[in-house]
Amino acid sequence: MMARAGGTGAQRVNVALRQALTLYANVRPARSIIGVESRYSDVDLVIVRENTEDLYAGIERWVSADHAESIKIITRGASERIARYAFEYAVRNGRRKVTAVHKANIMKLSDGLFLESCGQVAAEYAGRVEFEDRIVDNMCMQLVQKPELYDVLVLPNLYGDIVSDLAAGLVGGLGVAPGANIGERAAVFEAVHGSAPKYAGQNKANPTALMLSAALMLRHLGEIDAADRVEAAVRAVIAEGRTTTYDLGGSAGTREFGEAVAERVRAG
Repeated sequence: MMARAGGTGAQRVNVALRQALTLYANVRPARSIIGVESRYSDVDLVIVRENTEDLYAGIERWVSADHAESIKIITRGASERIARYAFEYAVRNGRRKVTAVHKANIMKLSDGLFLESCGQVAAEYAGRVEFEDRIVDNMCMQLVQKPELYDVLVLPNLYGDIVSDLAAGLVGGLGVAPGANIGERAAVFEAVHGSAPKYAGQNKANPTALMLSAALMLRHLGEIDAADRVEAAVRAVIAEGRTTTYDLGGSAGTREFGEAVAERVRAG
């Protein structure tokens, strides 16, 4: 009997944690770093991705041996919750604008509900935070052509997954991309590039994304000064260029890079 086609592999631990802890907001800053090769020098974006529903809800079924279906779930409650998180983030961090990203021109009910929910929440912040919306394919083009026009982006799960990696590419790649998963009672912080088992114990991996994720954690805990010091230290070591890992153009190992950052933190 012929086996059905399909994805392989076990569910990732971070996905399981997001579901178990209801970590509804995935937050991915993308900010240019002096010393990291990129086509841009002035990118400063924050991607806020709804983390619990959409096509990633995992509702799939076989209709026949040659026909599979996935169900896209968008609810008003989750859409309003992630929109409010994006606007509150903008207010707390002095951001000027929130852009809702969608495909409501085609998916008029599901993405239409997401866009409508964002607009209703935006009305509560009128005069404090600007609001606009973009169709997702146009948004990708806009980010590549003129990323400086955008600030905080709020997106459903699937688009957020795609656009957040695009944004990381604007500032040098996933190796420098931190991430946060925020819920009402818990939060998990991670380097979004995932693990690299083949480099385990070899003192080769670039720890930048993990260190910047730690800075996000400190900021979430209200340790603003500590967060600023960690982030400033990472940026200073990379800008200096003397103690960076091979992927950043240097020859230092993970340990040496970490020690250089720690020394900068201690120096204040």
